[in-house]
Amino acid sequence: MGIFERKEGVTASSWIYDTLRQDLVNGRFTAGEKLAISALKERYGVGLSPLREALNRLAAYGLLIQENQRGFRVPRLARDELDDIADMRRELEGMALERAIQRGDAEWESELLAAAHRLKRADEAPEMEEEWERLHMRFHRTLVAPCGSAWLLRFIEQLHDQFDRYRRLAPGEPEVRRVLDAQHGELVELALARDVKGARTLMDDHIQRSYEVALGSFARELDPADRQQAGVGSADLLSRR
Repeated sequence: MGIFERKEGVTASSWIYDTLRQDLVNGRFTAGEKLAISALKERYGVGLSPLREALNRLAAYGLLIQENQRGFRVPRLARDELDDIADMRRELEGMALERAIQRGDAEWESELLAAAHRLKRADEAPEMEEEWERLHMRFHRTLVAPCGSAWLLRFIEQLHDQFDRYRRLAPGEPEVRRVLDAQHGELVELALARDVKGARTLMDDHIQRSYEVALGSFARELDPADRQQAGVGSADLLSRR
């Protein structure tokens, strides 16, 4: 019997896709884990058809690996992949932010202030971790929303999901979290001041700091070869944040 509830009016296919997507991003499954269809049906209380449709969509999206005639597997964590994701976030999110600042109107300014306010309230309530994650994603979406490119926004959202697979494994680091939280407010100030260069520079730093957290957090999960490639051990990475 599934322990999850579906909202009225939401199709089984859409619901299981969204639920599995969040569970994969949030680290509810182990990297490299093979997913058993029967166990997923039982856990989520859905039929085979909508489940298979969702799994195929998630494989196309990059959150699962489809193995020929062998089902689906959660992607492993890899240093070179995290490096690539962070680099692409800097490039694409920075570009989108520049365009958003140049194109954003008064309505966008109001929405951005509201998103920042909601996120700040969640910052002050550590017990609201899941709500914070939702509001954090909404803030970043709002920040770049008027960039003028639906494709750019899609790519950024996909990169965020892939990046968060690593970041969500991070243990609590209050000092790093405080710096990152403060940068959200600074990004709003620069965006409202239409300071394109300053906002781009701060966004690059924001992503870099988040990358360092993610890098340290999954060091213990790496294969020995990846640890050697990183050039440091888990303790070294964690102390560097």
